[in-house]
Amino acid sequence: MDSKSGSAESIYVPDAVQRAAKILVVGHFAVGKTTLIGTLSEITPLRTEERMTQAAAQVDDLRGAPDKTTTTVALDFGRLTLSDELVLYLFGTPGQQRFVELWEDMARGSLGALLLVDPARLADTFPVIDLVETYGLEYAVAVNSFDPYSQHAEDELREALDLLPDTPVVFCDARDQKSSAQALITLVRHLLTHAT
Repeated sequence: MDSKSGSAESIYVPDAVQRAAKILVVGHFAVGKTTLIGTLSEITPLRTEERMTQAAAQVDDLRGAPDKTTTTVALDFGRLTLSDELVLYLFGTPGQQRFVELWEDMARGSLGALLLVDPARLADTFPVIDLVETYGLEYAVAVNSFDPYSQHAEDELREALDLLPDTPVVFCDARDQKSSAQALITLVRHLLTHAT
């Protein structure tokens, strides 16, 4: 995955690629979706980040991310080539309720969703779970551990989020490529299990 160099060869999908798969990266505001896609993407990711304005400060809850200065206003997009014949496209959704209208188009054709969760703001996750379930997407939960000293047990998180027993839960750090890749692998394994 050393193709972030920006060379012309790394921008285009190789001719041998025959299939593409679409995965959503979802979660509430300021949970790390843009970071995770940037960590995994083999190309420079497309980001629709805009500076937060004073008007947004009245709408977006910055308690969990007081230093946040930008926010995604449409989508994030990244690409990951899985084999000579298969490429994975990652689409990150905005986390604010006012952008929910984008979900219908983004969910169309998606195999599933990687749901990022901040354990300090679990209540913010419920509207996102509702959306994922509304669009009938299989999903895995990736707990983005902002503070490694405040880890919650998996069974506590499952109960707090009211997850089905077969919904995978994995802990990750969206800034770390290996950790983020493991979260994505967990989702793909879950999707493969439900596809058979």
